[in-house]
Amino acid sequence: MNKSVSYSDIKSFLVLVESGSFTNAAETLRCSRSHISKQLTQLESDLGVSLLVRTTRTQHLTDAGEIFYDKCKQSFLGIESAIDRAKEQASSLSGKLKINSVGGYIGENIIGPLVSDFMKAHPEVSVVLDFSSQRVDLVSGEFDFVFRMGELFDSSLIARKLTDIEVGTFASPAYIEKYGRPAEPKSLVNHKCIAGSMNQWSFVHASSKAKQNVSVNADLSCKNGRVMLYSALLGNGIIRVPNVYCSDEVLQGLLVPIFKNWQPEPTPFYLLYLKDKHQPARVIAFKDFVSMHFAKYFK
Repeated sequence: MNKSVSYSDIKSFLVLVESGSFTNAAETLRCSRSHISKQLTQLESDLGVSLLVRTTRTQHLTDAGEIFYDKCKQSFLGIESAIDRAKEQASSLSGKLKINSVGGYIGENIIGPLVSDFMKAHPEVSVVLDFSSQRVDLVSGEFDFVFRMGELFDSSLIARKLTDIEVGTFASPAYIEKYGRPAEPKSLVNHKCIAGSMNQWSFVHASSKAKQNVSVNADLSCKNGRVMLYSALLGNGIIRVPNVYCSDEVLQGLLVPIFKNWQPEPTPFYLLYLKDKHQPARVIAFKDFVSMHFAKYFK
């Protein structure tokens, strides 16, 4: 729209034409007749053309006024339709959610079931669930939510902490029998290790709170937790993974913790989303669903 032409003046012009008089228009718009007259005068001045011929008894559109009214009426109907659609989207539990998450065990065994149960509760909502591990930009609109592990630094996002993920260091009994058990973390440099995205492993002593950082030489590097776990079960090396990845294997004695007093620090797990006070109902519903039910999926 031309910046010199007021949206409010056009709206008053449309109401004036449809109501048939300045008096009726003033009642509809809850303002004075003189105010509407000033708006019409200003609109004609901005356009440089007469829109309405008015006398003490009647009023009618000029040829230019007829054309202007028809075009503006069509445009305003489109605007009103867009407003209605936007309000409907904001209040209706329908539409699409785009979610990015860490993959592997957490993505498949925790986030996947959580999302599926949310969809069952809200069948008009569709979901795109993405497990790609590249850095994503919520601001661009590519995703509505991101589930992430580790410390976060982007202050433009809301980070809702869901839990702390306990991490352990494990090996199979067969590996320990063949290669021995390292006495402390720095001894890992002399052992076969299976690493994911990090070769720098950090540990804290349970009582003294002393810290040790070690750069492991990974015999296998793989970002897939299931592959890492399978390789460790075969005795191929020591893994450092969230406890939840291998809780069953530890209970069955297929894997054993390497250190008694040295443990990696827990890793925080977050739900990330944009700061936005005008969010669609589906976005608000998913946030609430995660907050209320996440704990039952993370066992």
